[in-house]
Amino acid sequence: MIHVVTNPRRVSKELIEKFQNLSSATIHEASGRKGFIDSKIKPLKKGLKLCGTAFTVQTASGDNLMLHKALEISKKGDVIVATVGTAYDYGYWGDLMATQALAKGLEGLAIDGCVRDSEDMINQGFKVFCRGTCIRGTVKKTLGLINYPINFGWATVNPGDLIFGDDDGMVVIRYEDCEDVLKKSLERVEKEKIKAQALKEGITSVKYNKLDEVFKSLDLKEE
Repeated sequence: MIHVVTNPRRVSKELIEKFQNLSSATIHEASGRKGFIDSKIKPLKKGLKLCGTAFTVQTASGDNLMLHKALEISKKGDVIVATVGTAYDYGYWGDLMATQALAKGLEGLAIDGCVRDSEDMINQGFKVFCRGTCIRGTVKKTLGLINYPINFGWATVNPGDLIFGDDDGMVVIRYEDCEDVLKKSLERVEKEKIKAQALKEGITSVKYNKLDEVFKSLDLKEE
């Protein structure tokens, strides 16, 4: 069995740069409400935005061996996206791993588990989305998989997909869908500018969204 796929496909730098100015909610809506990632996976600090190619890792519970291998072979701009089974409460990633990741130019880490040395990583400016923090150390004894599809926070993430996160949440966009979702996201941004202006001018959201028809169909009663 091949445990490590070393060179997965990657989203182009140009596409990633265009996604960076968007928001997770906009992307999620524009994609047809696909790619939602469990909202318990949050930025380590407010104000982080994560956007890059998913470099997927499946570790054994309580073991971070494969994360070290991923650090060795990932490339500039990648986001290491890792699952840890159901044993969330270990510090799978710490400040020294972040130091190496920053030196390589990685975009960041998204892990369906916990990290430690959070203050040091925040001070370094390394981007982390995780379930929380935990001081409990891991071992380095068990093989896992790198650059295979993973179940990450209720979503399937394939190596090479685009992963995006901000203060509101995380979303994954399939590699094949990136161009289409980007187009629809930009169109949605423009439509929302028009809507915002109408709301400023006094129209209600009920009128703008034609919700009177919905209320009527539901037989809404008022007095």
